[in-house]
Amino acid sequence: MAMTAEVDRSGFDSLLEWVKPRAAESGVFEDVRIDGGSLKCAASGSAEPATYRVLHDEGKAWVALEMSDRWQSESIEADLMNSGDSLEELLEEELVDQGYEGSAKPVFEHFRSDDMLFTFRSPIPLKTTAGDGAAETVSQWLLAYQACFAQLGDMSADEAD
Repeated sequence: MAMTAEVDRSGFDSLLEWVKPRAAESGVFEDVRIDGGSLKCAASGSAEPATYRVLHDEGKAWVALEMSDRWQSESIEADLMNSGDSLEELLEEELVDQGYEGSAKPVFEHFRSDDMLFTFRSPIPLKTTAGDGAAETVSQWLLAYQACFAQLGDMSADEAD
């Protein structure tokens, strides 16, 4: 069963314009900007620079966490191994907290990108990029991603000081 429909690239830039103020108003990101056809939100409190992104790739909308520091990525993996939690379950809980009412179950990809960034990403279940409903869904997934990862590894290093 396909999790998401093909998302039209032409409406994606407009969608990002709708999501950007919601991300900025949340107060959980250090910086929020649209750059290179994606929404980039700098992680706040992270031990090393990390970026949450909303992007279009492979005909889908994605939410992602990217970092160049291998040890930071491994600190997230270690927390998951030590706790026995799965990212899917953690994200699903955060989506509920964000008010997401969709039936799609979160899935993750974890890899090192061609840009040499350690990447966690999930497809966002969208049928269209038009309207406030699409912007709300994307915002919920972005904020749930931040809440999920902020608890893991060195993503909240500033709080430990």
